[in-house]
Amino acid sequence: MSADPKYKRVLLKCSGEALMADGTTGIDNDTVERIAAEIASVSRLDVEVCVVIGGGNIFRGVSASTHGMARASADYMGMLATVMNALALQNAIERLGIETRVLSAIPMASVCEPYIRRRAMRHLEKKRVVIFAAGTGNPFFTTDTAAALRAAEMGCDVLLKGTQVDGVYSDDPLRNPDAIRYERLDYMDVLSQDLKVMDASAISLARENNIPILVFSIQKPGAFSDVLTGVGRCTIIEQRKEEKTGVLANG
Repeated sequence: MSADPKYKRVLLKCSGEALMADGTTGIDNDTVERIAAEIASVSRLDVEVCVVIGGGNIFRGVSASTHGMARASADYMGMLATVMNALALQNAIERLGIETRVLSAIPMASVCEPYIRRRAMRHLEKKRVVIFAAGTGNPFFTTDTAAALRAAEMGCDVLLKGTQVDGVYSDDPLRNPDAIRYERLDYMDVLSQDLKVMDASAISLARENNIPILVFSIQKPGAFSDVLTGVGRCTIIEQRKEEKTGVLANG
């Protein structure tokens, strides 16, 4: 890697589906090991890394609630799925020689640490990878919102959303070959156009705390470190320069 990373403390948000192999459900060991290697390579660049992982490869609370299950119960089950994913990812990262801690918003002392902000900060200062599990610990909030919340609490320089494609598009590019790809977007563009990259509460939280969001493909080898050094392909979501300087932006 020739370039230096542009950020010192980052949060990576991955969906649970990112841990699956094509056409499967659950946790695919080879896929977990590949993502762990991506995280380890960034950690070795002297970047402080924290991770929020979803649970959709095991259980999706929203889907279960549409079939009659109480939404709160379904969401709690989804949070437990994220803990399973976090433990699998922790194991894979530590096999690569990188110290890792899992902190859960739902206390379960037998398997991981409870989420305490100051403890998490201390782990990051010691260059440990910190994986935040169980979302926010509350039903009715997605892991996208948990990612924006933890990024704000940890004072992260940037939030990276690892997806199946290399940025934000006007439509699903896997289904619509005419979908338009965006290089840069304002937070309000994402909200007003209802672009399905993250839920509205996550975008709003990132906007309020002025945390840039980089959307990239977690499926491309080396993409995580490439994006952090400014050579990777991604969509940047941030506040317009006009708004940063207090001038009313047009459009």
